[in-house]
Amino acid sequence: MPNKYVGQPIKRTEDPRLIKGLAHYVDDIKLPDTLHVVFVRSVYAHARITSIDTADALAAPGVAAVYTGKDVAGIGPVPCAGALPGLKVPDHRVLAQDKVYFVGHPIAAIVATDRYAAKDAADLVMVDYEDLPVVVDVEEAANGGTVIHESFGDNIAYKLTSGEGDIDAAFASADRTVKQRILHTRLAPIAMEPRGVLARYFPGEEELTVWSSTQIPHLLRTQLAIMIGIPENKLRVITPEVGGGFGSKLNVYAEEALLGWISMQLGKPAKWIETRRENMQATIHGRGQVGDIEVAFKNDGTLTGLRYSVFADLGSYHQLLTPAIPTLTGLMLSGSYKIPAIQMNVTGCFTNKMATDAYRGAGRPEATYVVERGLDLVAVDLNMDPADVRRKNFPAADEFPFHTATGLDYDSGNYAAALDKAQGIANYAKLREEQKAARAEGRLVGIGISTYVEICALGPSQAMPAGGWESATVRIEPKGDSPHWRFAPRPGSGNFVCANCCRRTWRASQRCHGNSRRYGHSPIRNRNLW
Repeated sequence: MPNKYVGQPIKRTEDPRLIKGLAHYVDDIKLPDTLHVVFVRSVYAHARITSIDTADALAAPGVAAVYTGKDVAGIGPVPCAGALPGLKVPDHRVLAQDKVYFVGHPIAAIVATDRYAAKDAADLVMVDYEDLPVVVDVEEAANGGTVIHESFGDNIAYKLTSGEGDIDAAFASADRTVKQRILHTRLAPIAMEPRGVLARYFPGEEELTVWSSTQIPHLLRTQLAIMIGIPENKLRVITPEVGGGFGSKLNVYAEEALLGWISMQLGKPAKWIETRRENMQATIHGRGQVGDIEVAFKNDGTLTGLRYSVFADLGSYHQLLTPAIPTLTGLMLSGSYKIPAIQMNVTGCFTNKMATDAYRGAGRPEATYVVERGLDLVAVDLNMDPADVRRKNFPAADEFPFHTATGLDYDSGNYAAALDKAQGIANYAKLREEQKAARAEGRLVGIGISTYVEICALGPSQAMPAGGWESATVRIEPKGDSPHWRFAPRPGSGNFVCANCCRRTWRASQRCHGNSRRYGHSPIRNRNLW
């Protein structure tokens, strides 16, 4: 019988090297004659650049080159893969051209023989600014605030209404409604390892290799080839250990293209390792929504409709998926519940901040917060137990597949049984009794309930205007065996053990290749786990 993996501890193939300190991050990779890059970044959130004096920096010890916006105008814009009707996409270049529009906006790149020389030279770059009014409040940006990209005429990147069902009829038929302001504050992801890029160009072969702590090496390769203007088959992207990302490294950043371009210009490897301050300023931010939730319901707690009108703070320009993230909030607004009519009205706005993008759920945690808070408001209004309100509005187990008013189809589930089990494990009834006793004594004790449904298995074409891809490779070595069917010997025995997580033991007389295929094993080549 095949091994069961669900619910079992699974050994991760990368753990041994991480635990032993043998893993490699971008900064661990050392190439001869590597040049180091440091960026001069804007200290203003919004300003015109009137002049840049790089003479002293270029003359500093160890400096090989200094580049500003006019030098790199030939590099293509930072790509945005989000495709929405009427979307405004700023022409955001790898270095600022004539103005800056967020703190941390890169203005100049200093290339030197070591990062300390580059840092010292960066301090010698003199930038003159003409300070401009700043808009950081998303609602102000939408309602006549200072226009960041003058060619657009306003700060509204797009407006979108989504959802199914007759929302007006849902509210008209309701016995009660509740409404509340919902705030999702911005945050900086702060991965354990900041971003890093190392690029090496071989002029003779016209081949560029880029090491990057990216979560999307395949898409990065495609986009960098477009930005730099080289054939994709002449570009290789290598991702060593990422060091944490949670979506923040699921992007194509200006620094990745610029480092490749610099190596092509100078014929030497070029490396940039992000500082923690840069990480907070110029790596994407998460969340950034403010809006109003309205819930319509009957006196018995049955939901009839939900409306969420929100302003999404996109930042000053679009990264790869910036405009698409709020739309995922709209997809998940039904949560775990039967809500006949749902409407989301989103206004995506530019502000003088770093771009927002995917982080830890990418729009879906925002939806959970909205709908779960909404049900708590219903419970308070009706003086019902929050668990009872949820249970009343769950789709029954025999109603699956279940179509939501956001357009999704839930394939299976038994939400009431899951809540029952959770309440039993927590001894929910006793907790409520303890809560009542505590409040009688003047002590506040809170009990929170939240249910969550996740949209999974998103194909690579979900949020992009073009098709994506997946691939697999089977290779047979010249010796006639495959690295995928290799077993390691158990010490002190004549048996072999599957070198993967399952550790199934086979007698030496058995043909391991056949057994591995039969039982679905995929052992790791030459890995001895004993």
